[in-house]
Amino acid sequence: MSPVTHFLSGWVLASAFSRQLGKAGKIIVVLASVAPDIDGLGIIPELLTRNSSHPLLWFSEYHHSLHNLAFALLCTVAAFLVLRNTTVNRWFAALMVFLSFHLHLLCDLVGARGPDGYQWPIPYLKPFSNSVQLTWSHQWILNGWQNFVITSILLFVALWIAWRRGESPLQFASERADRALTQALRTRFSR
Repeated sequence: MSPVTHFLSGWVLASAFSRQLGKAGKIIVVLASVAPDIDGLGIIPELLTRNSSHPLLWFSEYHHSLHNLAFALLCTVAAFLVLRNTTVNRWFAALMVFLSFHLHLLCDLVGARGPDGYQWPIPYLKPFSNSVQLTWSHQWILNGWQNFVITSILLFVALWIAWRRGESPLQFASERADRALTQALRTRFSR
């Protein structure tokens, strides 16, 4: 699925537990929902060097390399450590990070097939073993209508949360933009 879908799924999940997570915990849970795709940034050097004598195939060779249990555990431990000087329940936040990370894997498992029919397998036990490669034979294509529907539903839920609770996904970028959006939604769709 797209990074936008992963971000929204993590934000909606974290918003369900806003009180327990606080802002710091919520940010970390949302980051965990997009963290497995950090390896997707390899597309930039690959595109920049594709016509050179030594192209860097960082995306082609390494995308989905971080979609594994080891990286999930690393993110979970990192969240636990980062939140040590906060009032957030670190154990709960770490559990939510682990869950958010796996929500990303689930989304990719069901909806990330390439247009050529290639399924990026999820190397769940890598780097320790290549024995478990998660795939689903009914996986829909990345730009399939199913992904657009899921993204639209998540966007609708995010806007509903913004209208209802006064916090939107913009809260991480700008409190002012967050207030403006929630105010506009409340004005337009008054209770």
